[in-house]
Amino acid sequence: MNILIVEDEAEIAQLIQLYLEKEGFACRICRDGITALQIFQELQPDLIVLDLMIPGLDGLEVCARIRQKPGAKDPYILMLTAKGEEIDRIIGLSTGADDYLVKPFSPRELVARVRALLRRTLRQGGQTTGYQTPHFAIDTDQRVAHRQLAGATESLDLTALEFELLATFLSYPGRVWNRTQLIEKLWGGDFYGDERVVDTHVARLRKKIEPDPANPTFLKTVIGVGYKFEDVAA
Repeated sequence: MNILIVEDEAEIAQLIQLYLEKEGFACRICRDGITALQIFQELQPDLIVLDLMIPGLDGLEVCARIRQKPGAKDPYILMLTAKGEEIDRIIGLSTGADDYLVKPFSPRELVARVRALLRRTLRQGGQTTGYQTPHFAIDTDQRVAHRQLAGATESLDLTALEFELLATFLSYPGRVWNRTQLIEKLWGGDFYGDERVVDTHVARLRKKIEPDPANPTFLKTVIGVGYKFEDVAA
């Protein structure tokens, strides 16, 4: 898969390239927004690592223009921002960024975020319509979910809320979610009540996706924080 790195700080760009190429990705670097748009049309990358503050056109403008005219591919965009800048400004305002990292960041975390984005499937028109991991597949358009264990594939009978919860976890495997973040994802700003309701729904979902719900393999508790979903190939 091809990745375009748009970063004007040479050392950071080369570090990102080093770690991503170790993982088997083909990378190309550019250092300003105008060149980024030119290379995007030529390369048609699968993913763009895009710094917010770059010369020419800033990252927000580059992101917006790519989303307006995605070309043959509509790439995932991982935005980089300096510590202290408002995250809402990056992932909101219809710019279309898929994820963000705040500098300074761990190169290993960046690789994990890139892999999580590229595990998303069926991207159409700027929207992700499904997610897939080694043991699970979910189609958010058709509202169907499947689990594969021991060579057998089975449909999962999920409630609407359980489906959204599983889709949230599959969208970022390995990410730790606290209860407040999950409530925002599932209920938005209309939720009033005890945030422990999240624990109840997680327990119900575990009964439907885990071989042994009492000792979860996939949907794990992170003590004192929340939950994360992990799924690795055997």
